[in-house]
Amino acid sequence: MSLRLVLDPDLTPQLRAEIVDLWVDVSNAGGAVGFVPPVTTADVRVTADPTFAGITDGPDRLLVGYSGDRLAGMLIFTDNRFSLTAHWCLLTRVMVHPDTQGTGYGSALMMEAARLGRTFGLEALHVTVRDGLGLDKFYGRLGFREVGRLPGALRLAPDDDRDEILMWLDLTVVD
Repeated sequence: MSLRLVLDPDLTPQLRAEIVDLWVDVSNAGGAVGFVPPVTTADVRVTADPTFAGITDGPDRLLVGYSGDRLAGMLIFTDNRFSLTAHWCLLTRVMVHPDTQGTGYGSALMMEAARLGRTFGLEALHVTVRDGLGLDKFYGRLGFREVGRLPGALRLAPDDDRDEILMWLDLTVVD
C-alpha cells in the first residue's frame, strides 16, 4: 500500500492523539525523535503540546502520511524564526511507524518534503540525526550530506553520549 501524504491537515483532537500515539510507538521502538525508551503518552504530551502550538499558531507546517486510514508517518517543517535563515528550514519529528520500516514510507515522506520545500521557495532543508542508528546513511541516500557534528551532544544515559549529526539538503541542485 502506498503512502498518502497530506500537507497542513486540520490538527483535530483525533489527529493530535494519533500523532502522540505514533510518537510513543516510534520512541519505544528506539526511534530518535526526542526521547529514550520507555516513554508514555504523558511523557510525549509535554513536548507535543508546544509542538502543536507551533503548527496551529504558525509558522510551522505539518506533513502527515497515511497508510489507508492509519497515520503511518509525519514530519514538521520547523521555521527558524529568524530572518537571516528564512531561506531554509529544519525538519523535525521525522518518523514513520515502526511496523512500516522497510516499506519506503520514510523515503516517500522525505522526497515529498524536498518537493514541498522547493515549492515553498526554500533553498535547503536541515535535519539533525542521533548518531549510532545509521540514520545518517538513510538521509545520505536521499541526498543529504553531513555538514557538522556536535560530539557527545545527546546524553541518552549516564554512560551513553551520542553525537548529533547535522545534515543538509541543497534544494537548488536539480537532479
